[in-house]
Amino acid sequence: MAHDPGHIELHDPETDPLATYVLEPDDVRPLLSRVVSSAEAGTFTSHAPFTGGPIAAIPLSTPDDVARAAKAARAAQRLWAARPLRERTAVLSRVHDLVLERQSDVLDLIQVESGKARASAFEEVCDIALVARHYAARAGRYLAPRRVPGLIPGLTTTRVLRHPVGVVGIIAPWNFPLTLTLGDVLPALVAGNAVILRPDPQTALTSLWAAELLEVAGLPDGLLQVVVGDGPTVGAAVVENVDHVSFTGSTRTGRVVAAHAGEQLVPATLELGGKNPMYVADDVDVEVAAEGAVRACFVGAGQVCVSIERIYVHEDVADAFTAAFVRRTKALRLGSGLDYRSDIGSLTSAAQLATVVEHVEDAVGHGATLLSGGVHRSDVGPWFYEPTILTDVPDEARLVREETFGPVVAISRVASDDEAVAAMNDSDLGLNASIWTADTRRGAALAERVRVGTVNVNEGYVATWGSVGAPQGGVGASGIGSRHGREGLWATTRVQTVAVQHGVHGVLGGPGVGLHRMFDLGAETWPRVYTEVLRTLKALRLP
Repeated sequence: MAHDPGHIELHDPETDPLATYVLEPDDVRPLLSRVVSSAEAGTFTSHAPFTGGPIAAIPLSTPDDVARAAKAARAAQRLWAARPLRERTAVLSRVHDLVLERQSDVLDLIQVESGKARASAFEEVCDIALVARHYAARAGRYLAPRRVPGLIPGLTTTRVLRHPVGVVGIIAPWNFPLTLTLGDVLPALVAGNAVILRPDPQTALTSLWAAELLEVAGLPDGLLQVVVGDGPTVGAAVVENVDHVSFTGSTRTGRVVAAHAGEQLVPATLELGGKNPMYVADDVDVEVAAEGAVRACFVGAGQVCVSIERIYVHEDVADAFTAAFVRRTKALRLGSGLDYRSDIGSLTSAAQLATVVEHVEDAVGHGATLLSGGVHRSDVGPWFYEPTILTDVPDEARLVREETFGPVVAISRVASDDEAVAAMNDSDLGLNASIWTADTRRGAALAERVRVGTVNVNEGYVATWGSVGAPQGGVGASGIGSRHGREGLWATTRVQTVAVQHGVHGVLGGPGVGLHRMFDLGAETWPRVYTEVLRTLKALRLP
């Protein structure tokens, strides 16, 4: 019987200063037992960003463990793919209900492992509910055979079928431990695949909780295999043992994954880095735009692939917008409580803090002006950093081109819509963008000119991300392919074309009128005949 994910007791350091978020072995043992691991691989000790203290010792996997997981997954997948689609969608429907019902437990885990504020963690719960409901309702339509025009109208019937690829490998990051694991697992499973999931070791407990939730929802044994380890060894082994790989992470690592997948002739979906821009037009309500900018820039302490790092403001409203934005940013509450009292949580690691500090200090050293933040708040926790706004950042500063992935944003003035679009497109990264204007037609027209995968008009990132029926992905150095929508589901399928030629055998033993009869006309005659057929088809406007 599946272990039922129950409540994991956690002590809140705001009420218990000695708490370090160490989890009791009995609480996490059922979760850790789901990792396909070997004793010789050892363990990884994850640390709580809120306190720096240890959370749990996570079993690690070896490349041989990955191969073993793939073998078990393939055996389970054949039976799963043969099941009626309604049975697969029923699992997703139950996931929707369960993740909402048990959100308190997973919110605690997300916060403890990633350091984000509870409101940011709740976004992940909402996302999984949306994704589960969408694919439960739409998978049948997305996977249905599609009829297309045949070679000879009336005689050729052609259909396009979609089959599961087999085993899908998902290599997930630490910043969205529920969304970027379970959110990619669900469409792969409903398409009839098995999954090998490699979560980041820092946030493995959240992913393991999700795996157990799937089991409670009725997912058969063996279909979801979880392995834990670093990218160069365990991540590479995942690529070598699957039929499609989905990777979310940095552009640098994404290039490595893409190259390795290419060597294996394995298709890959890659969502990579972003240096996401926002434009604030001259007709906005500056208070509304400033409120939206605060959410878009600082949710998750800026550790969101689609969060905003560059803001371009029309010069006519630049002073008013900047004042409102700075005022609202300074009012944000930093904290580590397992409740909704804090607006901003911690960065997830010392390494991420180091990058943020380096980018800010480099920008200031090159002459940038600090308007807010720029302070490492070690008094709150070891890796807290104040939401930071800079202006007058020169082109030579690292902050201009490199993804910071932290609570830091640079503001620049522009004189026109055209200048704003040119500045937004001045990057090799093209993941997400935001445009704020009172004229939604103007906003939609500008959006089409921005070279990114998603554009939000009068929102930061939630409108596009939450529209789970639409594809979500990047262009340029921000990735290949998409998650969400039919495109995300189709990525985990292979297509097959089946064309049936009618009339070959005739009626009552007659000679038939199939395509082969045309070739019987002889090598010189049949091309002339078919030339007239092609002309007739065009005249009839047949596709």
